Amino acid sequence: MTYKERFRLIGSLPLSLILILTFALSASAEWKEKVLYSFQGLPNDGAYPVGGVVFDTAGNLYGATGWGGASVMQCPGIAQCGIVYELSPPTEKGKPWTETVLYVFKGVNYNDGNTPQGGLIIDQVGNLYGTTAYGGSGPCELFGGRSGCGTVFELIPPKEKGGKWTEKVLHSFQSGKDGYFPWGDLTFDSAGNLYGATQFGGGYGNNCDTPYYQYCGTVFEVSPPKAKGGKWAEKVLYAFKSGDDGAAPNGGLVFDREGDLYGTTEYGGDTADNCGGGNAFIGCGTVFELTPSTKHAPWTEKILLHFRTDASMGGNPAAGVIFGPNGDLYGTTYWGGQVPTRDSGTVFKLSHGMGGAWKETLLHSFPFAGFGGFSPEAGVSSDSRGNLYGSAAGGGTGFSGTIYRLQPLAIGEMAWTYGVLYDFQGPPDDGHYPASALITDKAGQLYGTTFNGGTGSCQDGSGCGTVFALDPPVAQQKTRMPICLGSARKRPIQLEVQLRLPVPTLARRLRD
Repeated sequence: MTYKERFRLIGSLPLSLILILTFALSASAEWKEKVLYSFQGLPNDGAYPVGGVVFDTAGNLYGATGWGGASVMQCPGIAQCGIVYELSPPTEKGKPWTETVLYVFKGVNYNDGNTPQGGLIIDQVGNLYGTTAYGGSGPCELFGGRSGCGTVFELIPPKEKGGKWTEKVLHSFQSGKDGYFPWGDLTFDSAGNLYGATQFGGGYGNNCDTPYYQYCGTVFEVSPPKAKGGKWAEKVLYAFKSGDDGAAPNGGLVFDREGDLYGTTEYGGDTADNCGGGNAFIGCGTVFELTPSTKHAPWTEKILLHFRTDASMGGNPAAGVIFGPNGDLYGTTYWGGQVPTRDSGTVFKLSHGMGGAWKETLLHSFPFAGFGGFSPEAGVSSDSRGNLYGSAAGGGTGFSGTIYRLQPLAIGEMAWTYGVLYDFQGPPDDGHYPASALITDKAGQLYGTTFNGGTGSCQDGSGCGTVFALDPPVAQQKTRMPICLGSARKRPIQLEVQLRLPVPTLARRLRD
């Protein structure tokens, strides 16, 4: 059973990973990691951060956790409600960062969202936007009780310092032809519209985890009101059909300069095998492009890549794609890879080929349970030199996941060098299970989250999760390179800080 399936069914959290060791070289011993904050869980804090973090212009970090923050009784049928948090940098060097809980979700009994399943994005005036997997006014049920179908929410900062943030539900998903169970980060366009994905709903497909969840997912748009005080409007841009089409789309969509939208589906695309999916899910996943249509018509979909049944080039992507500086698409898969390391994940590139076709190139196969990391749940980020940075959820010398870098050789991009920047060591002193993409600050530090680890006492002692920073070597800080995700239509908030990263989905799979 995958971690996502456990989460959907409100099952237990991961207890362990069975590891087989292989050797991997460290890219640099000079990168230094620091835990900025360890979540503590109930009763007063969040637990298990979802997605990465984003900056505001003052250098504060924002994110969400999938659990914690409220009594279980406020979220019946769902494991606690989750929070939105702020981390403020210290005023004196060497002092700890300060966490503030900005909002605790109230759950379905209040028609509010609960259980966020993606990171946040931030607009030019500091409003935060995100999604919750459950809650809202929708009719979805789990185990005989209404759980809600998920929400899109906005969190508005106070007008006066020290005041309360205000939450507003922009859309409650309704299932059926509408989507439900939104997953991953949202994305802005230049007009302020929000775009995201739901794992289920849309009205098409019949093999996507029935009976608990119907249909195979959507890409949606939520548009701001035309008049002050009006309601935001949601519409489904595309509904996936499974089979040769994709199923269960991931969030973290990205625009090109022409306004086309790109993303991945975790399943679908190949009916001959289920790759690593198992259970009701079929197919190895896809990379897709959506082209805007007329005002009232669905967008037009084009499948750029069907991940193959044998998974030698990867299968079942767990996060979206990004554009590199050269216009190629880059992403990761949770499963697949070339023999003998198959089934531990890949990093891939898609480039324009002849006749409009896209060509896939395998950049790296992760060795199962290796010191170099394996099973990436997050996508990658890119700097101006074309280097890729990402997190691998498992493996490493501490058996708790890694942060890695892929560098193209100067003679071309056919050969890449892979190196580990940091090995997580696990609780209580360090994070465990990194499942977020990364952002950077002006000094070139990398920031992200780990799903477990830290000093918090959650579940079986695996920790409640952390936010961390990774400092580059001094020489690299002097020649730092801003991370770039290549979307031409996102709103900038800060020159070297991104609003959207392909989101990591929480933990995915137990190996047994």
